[in-house]
Amino acid sequence: MKQLATKGIVLARTNYGEADRIVTLLTPDQGKLRLMAKGVRKPKSKLAGGIELFSVSDITFIRGKKDIGTLVSSRLATHFGNIVKDIDRTMLGYELIKLLNKATEDEPEKDYFNLLEKALESLNDEHISYNLVSLWFIGQLLKLAGHTPNLQSDTMGHNLIMSQTYNFSFDDMAFDPANDNGRFNADCVKVLRLLFSNNSPQTLQQVQGMEKLLNDIAPLVKTMRNTYIML
Repeated sequence: MKQLATKGIVLARTNYGEADRIVTLLTPDQGKLRLMAKGVRKPKSKLAGGIELFSVSDITFIRGKKDIGTLVSSRLATHFGNIVKDIDRTMLGYELIKLLNKATEDEPEKDYFNLLEKALESLNDEHISYNLVSLWFIGQLLKLAGHTPNLQSDTMGHNLIMSQTYNFSFDDMAFDPANDNGRFNADCVKVLRLLFSNNSPQTLQQVQGMEKLLNDIAPLVKTMRNTYIML
């Protein structure tokens, strides 16, 4: 049968039988693949080193007649090894992979692969706040899924006023004008715009006071995630 070559990022691994493993990989051009890695749990398996978590691998595979194909060869292209040196970054890495796996169908766009690769690259950089990586990833994932909040006008259709405070309507995915007790001010609006923009975490890390701003809007962003992705 015809062998196909692509790149892949491991999303999930399930032991099968005595020595095999079913691996779910996200690719830029072949969608999500479920492949049988035969004998991969044996000590001298040539496949094992090429399907590590938090890595981009070059893989060759054969499509199966049903849902599961066969992994023929695998080689690490990039391994983000710094992630596993820190427990917080490791746990966040697992969370991002699991979240993307749940949020995507079998044929996701290439942008999802690019997003996960950039997230792992950023998480691997100890100079970038893992809190920033987390919220940036959620913002970008929401955007790809078509759930970008309205960050230009309020629920009444009026342009947001930087001197005013707002609450947030999850039904409208927009800010709701408040009297004097709004939870979100102009700085919150600005940082949300940055998280949903095309800027990378490397660029956002340079914004002065970013960590405090992230703490202010973290509950809002995570509620967006729970509302529109974790279904």
